[in-house]
Amino acid sequence: MGSILPGATIGFLGGGQLGRMTALAARAMGYEVQVLDPEVACAMRPVASRTITAPYTDVAAAEALAAECDVVTLEIEQVHPDVLDAVARRVPMRPGRDAVYVIQDRIRQKTWLAEQGFPVGPFVAARSAADVAGAVEAFGASIAKSTHGGYDGRGQVRLAEPAQGASAWSALGERPCLVEQRVDIAMELSVLVARRPSGAVAVYPPSRNHHTGGILTWAVSPAVVSDPLAVEAQALARSVAERLDIVGLLAVECFVTTRGELLVNELAPRPHNTFHHSERGADTGQFEQLVRAVCDLPLGAPTTVTPAAIVNLLGDVWLQGAAPDIPHALQVPGTRLHLYGKAGARSGRKMGHLSAIGDTPQEALGRVLESYRRLSPGTVASFDVTEPVLHPPTS
Repeated sequence: MGSILPGATIGFLGGGQLGRMTALAARAMGYEVQVLDPEVACAMRPVASRTITAPYTDVAAAEALAAECDVVTLEIEQVHPDVLDAVARRVPMRPGRDAVYVIQDRIRQKTWLAEQGFPVGPFVAARSAADVAGAVEAFGASIAKSTHGGYDGRGQVRLAEPAQGASAWSALGERPCLVEQRVDIAMELSVLVARRPSGAVAVYPPSRNHHTGGILTWAVSPAVVSDPLAVEAQALARSVAERLDIVGLLAVECFVTTRGELLVNELAPRPHNTFHHSERGADTGQFEQLVRAVCDLPLGAPTTVTPAAIVNLLGDVWLQGAAPDIPHALQVPGTRLHLYGKAGARSGRKMGHLSAIGDTPQEALGRVLESYRRLSPGTVASFDVTEPVLHPPTS
């Protein structure tokens, strides 16, 4: 099958902000877009030609979506395998079922990474409260994670001693969970890989990321790491994408330990929050790149044009006493506001982001954090927007 050219229709499984921003890129390139999402008022509805409201387990709804599309992609990995199979029987499903199946369960994902020889921290697939307690006894400080979902800090329990195993097992629904040894982290990095059906690949420079309470606070690129570490991270991410046979995008989240080790944390087969700055700083933004990849068009250059950074805007910004001061925030040079069109702000919900560019990564990050402080002074105390001094790990 050749390239899927503008004028064709791209279907999306998932209509959140990632789908919305990809759809806008697709529209700019001349494509029609349709979406399946469980929420009636999903973020993508205003930019889609057709929205099917159905759960990600509804095979008939997925078949109805595929019937009017030339290719289907996804913006959320928690889609039932039967739905992915139903789509693939009609049109190209990119990424494919096998890669998504590995990634969508944390135990399967981590086990696959280890079996393939990729660097991961110590972990146990726990299937009982006793397993959780035994893992903590072996590892010391640990973190237990639900196998599905649990993004942005949800579905995770931190453990310090074996006696907490029973309560953690209960908190995670008394279902199998992943227990990982907590490692001493010097910094968090991610690398985004785009890949065509032919196997052609584009790898973005690493992004440096910071989380507060398990939710991404800010991300900046270039990451300000040594050249050898950047090369190692990019090679690792490319190898994972190729081994999975990804068609589309793969984000590889990594830890750099205080001992200088590079470990894979998690994978995501879709656009990623840590690469929203690519819309400002890269030759080709991640959303256009996804369209190019799944439509089998030549990939755009992933190279950095200018340093760029983002900071997330959670629902808390709108729940403080005073309304967000958008005019004051946008007085900071080089900044832009990106809102996702979501109804109903709530604490911890991603409603948008700010982005900024600068002559250096430090300047870009400083600008976007200053813009956030102006926008939402009432949430600064609970959201870590102090500006760090960016430098490579010393070890």
